[in-house]
Amino acid sequence: MRKMKISTKGRYGLRAMIDLAVNSNGGCASLAGISERQDLSLNYLESIFSYLKRAGLVIGIAGAQGGYMLAKPADEITLYEIMTVLEGDMSVYDKFGPTTKIRSFLNKNVWDVIDKNVNEVLTGTTMADVIKNIENNRLSEDCSAL
Repeated sequence: MRKMKISTKGRYGLRAMIDLAVNSNGGCASLAGISERQDLSLNYLESIFSYLKRAGLVIGIAGAQGGYMLAKPADEITLYEIMTVLEGDMSVYDKFGPTTKIRSFLNKNVWDVIDKNVNEVLTGTTMADVIKNIENNRLSEDCSAL
């Protein structure tokens, strides 16, 4: 079975942003720390964070205690913002090309429905939602060990 593919830039960037939000504690987190915790290439993260910085999603702070921090509160950053910066259009199909009856049917009844659902999940989920979910899962795992 073939899966819808999101590039490594999108997948790694989302992981890195979540790590940043979870581990910055209102301050900065280093890319080296994110790289180590997430087992991602530091050079690749630097490239990804240049996109995120240009888009105004993160702020880079220079110096010994520097690193990156979210540019706005976690409840104001949606997964949609992150993914469109890193992936571009999140549509599952190419909207260009000759229109046939079958293509029109599929666009309206299949691809547009998938796109709508993907967009609803991405626009309806903030970084704060993800952090809260991670924290709730940690509590559940801690409690299950008792």
